[in-house]
Amino acid sequence: MNSTNLFKKNKSTFVFLAFFIIIFIPIIYFLVSPKKKLPIYNPVDINPLLVDESVKHVRNNHKIASFSLINQNGDTITNNDFKDKIYVADFFFTRCQTICLAMAVNMNDLQAQLIDDDEIKFLSHSVTPVMDSVPILREYADKKGVIDGKWEVTTGDKKHIYELARKSYFAVLDEGDGGLQDFIHTEQFILIDKKGQIRGFYDGTDATEMSRIVKDIQILKKE
Repeated sequence: MNSTNLFKKNKSTFVFLAFFIIIFIPIIYFLVSPKKKLPIYNPVDINPLLVDESVKHVRNNHKIASFSLINQNGDTITNNDFKDKIYVADFFFTRCQTICLAMAVNMNDLQAQLIDDDEIKFLSHSVTPVMDSVPILREYADKKGVIDGKWEVTTGDKKHIYELARKSYFAVLDEGDGGLQDFIHTEQFILIDKKGQIRGFYDGTDATEMSRIVKDIQILKKE
């Protein structure tokens, strides 16, 4: 084999190897590399102080319990309104002048970032539901830039809401029965997947945590 043919053969081999490295190795890496997944939180995985005694033993298949709430338009909101949706939940009250202010700003920021994504919703529960009537919620929603259908700001039966906070979302440390003197106050944002499972907890007063929620939502969307 003369030197010209040998050069052409080596050049062809080099081109093939370069093509293989550029095209196929990234594809192979993508196929075999483990995909990032978010944890699925069950009661046994969470700080025991946050978990109601009645569900501390649950190791698998924890999901947000069935709920029935009233939103800013006076409409009944249930789990069916979040079917096949990923959503972020929190607990607030309209007269709050401390952590709720930052939480509302950050939830609004999430709403703006994910406005065109029909798979994503937001759910806020009033912890002072007697005071936060539908007209009060409507006024609050208008002030905070709540988009109807995207972000549900809700009131309802106090015992029901407090039970959701303690037994479904594990959002608060203190114990209580949802009675007249009971009160909860938490900065937690809770990420819920399309199956009603808890997939993340975030500090709703921390703007930097919002980027983490957005990234985690994108991970969920790929599952």
